Amino acid sequence: MRLRHIEVFQAIRQSGSVSGAAQLLHVSQPAVTKVLQHAEQQLGFPLFLRVRGKLQATPEAIELEREIAKVSESLQSVRRLAQNLRRNPGRMLRVGATPALALSLLPQLMTSWLTRYPQSSCELSTHHTRELVQGLLMRELDVGLTLKQPDHPGLAVQTIATGTLVALAPAGYWPESAAGTPLALEELADAPLVGLSTDDPLSALLEHHLAVVEPPPRVRIAVQTYPLARALVEAGAGVAIVDPFTALGAQLGATMIRPLQPALPMTLYALTRADETPTHTLAALLDLVAVRAGELVRQADGT
Repeated sequence: MRLRHIEVFQAIRQSGSVSGAAQLLHVSQPAVTKVLQHAEQQLGFPLFLRVRGKLQATPEAIELEREIAKVSESLQSVRRLAQNLRRNPGRMLRVGATPALALSLLPQLMTSWLTRYPQSSCELSTHHTRELVQGLLMRELDVGLTLKQPDHPGLAVQTIATGTLVALAPAGYWPESAAGTPLALEELADAPLVGLSTDDPLSALLEHHLAVVEPPPRVRIAVQTYPLARALVEAGAGVAIVDPFTALGAQLGATMIRPLQPALPMTLYALTRADETPTHTLAALLDLVAVRAGELVRQADGT
């Protein structure tokens, strides 16, 4: 089937008639009929049968529709990419980050970046890591900040900062003297835990280490994002193991932070397209991110 055949097929499926398909495609009814007949001639079987005055897809057409949907999705990606290549973003820097990083890192340093480059502008957006990868490949983003290292040949991965996970608990959960002291994983035995999605790479690391704790922590609530985990801890729902950036964004006096023992590592990555050299404005922004991230990591570690 040719692309025009696919367009006509989908338009008929959507509208239920040749006249409706012609309106959707902004062409005449005879033109739609001609393309449909040509498609059926090439395939060697009918795609539609007229049943009680309406066009009904044949079983063969329904089988084809599953594969046609994949082709259509790929075409949409091509169109999106073409539109983004046509657009001239000018001095606009498009930055994407996972929700936790966007909230804890970017607000404080954007003022410094804008002061350094007063003629520049920036568009900030939050996405999960898989969406950051897609946005970069579709040229909808210039950089993505994440705690997960993706494996894609089209992306360059730069380590911005390294640190360790920390335990975040409601104020008063531990004695005040324990604040900032290392927390042995064994102390989480039977603790009420705010858990993170199993898709999260740091969650998988934590689960491996907690497997030896007896009795195991009780996951009372499971969430998809670190900021939501932090909000639940602030509300007294339990303890969460999070990155230091998330932990330090908690309300002052509402929580307590303790580094873990043994330390569980985490890394902040910047993702860019492998076939491009970052602009000097982007390189400057990443320098600011590295400085700010380093400060927060040291603060969470109590150093």
